[in-house]
Amino acid sequence: MFKILRILLFAGMLITGLAASTAQAATPSVHVLTVDGTIVPVIADYIDRGIGEAEDANADVCVIELNTPGGLLDTTEEIVQRIMNAHVPITVYVSPKGSWAASAGTFITLSAHIAAMTPGTTIGAAHPVTTGGEEISEDQMKKVTEFSAKWIRTIAEERNRNMEEAQLAVTESKSFTDIDALEANLIDLRANSLEDLLFQINGREVTLASGASVTINTEEHSTTRNEMSFIEKFLHAISDPNIAYILMSVGSIGIMAEIYNPGALFPGILGAICLLMAFYSLGVLDANIGGILLMLLALGLFVAEFFTPTFGILTAGGVTALVLGSLLLFPDRPPVFRVNPWLIGVMSALFVGFFLFVIQRVIKSHRRQATTGWEELIGKPATVMMTLSPEGQVLFRGEHWKAVSEEGTVEEGEQVIINKVENLKLYVSRKKTE
Repeated sequence: MFKILRILLFAGMLITGLAASTAQAATPSVHVLTVDGTIVPVIADYIDRGIGEAEDANADVCVIELNTPGGLLDTTEEIVQRIMNAHVPITVYVSPKGSWAASAGTFITLSAHIAAMTPGTTIGAAHPVTTGGEEISEDQMKKVTEFSAKWIRTIAEERNRNMEEAQLAVTESKSFTDIDALEANLIDLRANSLEDLLFQINGREVTLASGASVTINTEEHSTTRNEMSFIEKFLHAISDPNIAYILMSVGSIGIMAEIYNPGALFPGILGAICLLMAFYSLGVLDANIGGILLMLLALGLFVAEFFTPTFGILTAGGVTALVLGSLLLFPDRPPVFRVNPWLIGVMSALFVGFFLFVIQRVIKSHRRQATTGWEELIGKPATVMMTLSPEGQVLFRGEHWKAVSEEGTVEEGEQVIINKVENLKLYVSRKKTE
């Protein structure tokens, strides 16, 4: 009797486990991605990863909440291809209220199996613009516009949307409110919230790229929010023209601070890191190479000011190159891909302030030395910073001095002794070792 009870108990547990696993498997799964900001390569990687995880989980639908002012054409092409070839239904939802899916966002929205918008959102204005700052002829721009118009027509046709209205978003930069877009058959529905969206798409049938027809089931669904990782958020944050410009400026100031005060380490390390991040960001944003070269020239002029003090002449040239380079980084771009003019002014003033401080320190130091007499320098040690053959530079009390060796060539890093001072030039000899 006891043995029969054990068997019945085991069978009951087995049945209960199977029922629970079956219920869990039958629970509809919804994966949600959130795209907020410009469309740059890291966004394409994030969407590819998110859709891939939805496919691996055999999700019933993958929702992309979208809010973007636009982005890069190459990246947009990658995202559109990934959406249109997904193995699970993709819904693009322009959200939250007050957001938009402009330019690149229009292509992405129309490529989805189901396109939806929150009341109070807009879509459109997808006319192409040049990248990298290059100038192209009117005929070339016409060809680019025609290509983009045909591409969006193809997307609209594939998704049974209004091809004519979609084309106008490109050729005439036409924009649509959520009501306009629904009436023009550019989107499938308007939804007040994600839950409202999932309620409305329940039972809809879509056709995947494989040709298979899938009926979306969102009843009593479980929601998985697949957010961007920390690295993805970081790379997306620095892929912004203003952030790239700030990183470039801060990096330059850090390098110059290290040159002015060798051995400080922190300014140099911070400057190098900022410059590397700036170059990544400028590369992602396809910045104009002419603008980058001008900014590097500005850095070179600023550094030259330390070694050949001209009391502001090289600094003035550096500031001029900096401003011109800043303006040329992203010319002929929409506002979202241009550096804020106020930021250019602030950074230029920061550079000027930094060098006024340095120049003031140099002048003050020289005046102080003249007052106390050059005699106090005699016999003091200095470090060779630029090989003396016989002329070069030495570092004395944190300042760079022109120097002349009285004992032939002295290599960088060696210690020397100051013998005399004439016209702000030090005459030195090797430090004798005991």
